[in-house]
Amino acid sequence: MKWITRERAKVDRIACPWLISRFIDPQPEFLYVPADQVLAEAATQEAIPYDIPNVELGHKGPLCSFDALLAKYALQGTDSALDRLALIVRGADTADKDLIPESRGLDAIAGGFQRMDISDHHEPARGQGAMRHRGRVGWSATRDMRRHACA
Repeated sequence: MKWITRERAKVDRIACPWLISRFIDPQPEFLYVPADQVLAEAATQEAIPYDIPNVELGHKGPLCSFDALLAKYALQGTDSALDRLALIVRGADTADKDLIPESRGLDAIAGGFQRMDISDHHEPARGQGAMRHRGRVGWSATRDMRRHACA
């Protein structure tokens, strides 16, 4: 299946492809386009839109797109680790950054990844380990630059 979302991946748009490829679709194709083109491209490409406003697999109240995928594909409550990961992702991707302690860490990693301006099409295929490492490096470098600029 094809899955489509807006470009410039951060928390949900990194976590959702991981969830999709491991629990929902064994051979997904991910498309990343400018936000204002997602719905049109979804129709043209016959792709499932996620993590954009007003779609089934988007944010609903305090829940994020990762939660929407868990609900739609009946994954909630099937694995305690997956349920815990959902809390981490929700906290990192919404205003509730302190939902659980790990949420701020994931937000920092994903923010570092985004600051490095790596292609959305390139990075998800490289594996989650590379994404985590590059995200930490990008976040740390930005944090250090801010710290030195203030000194």
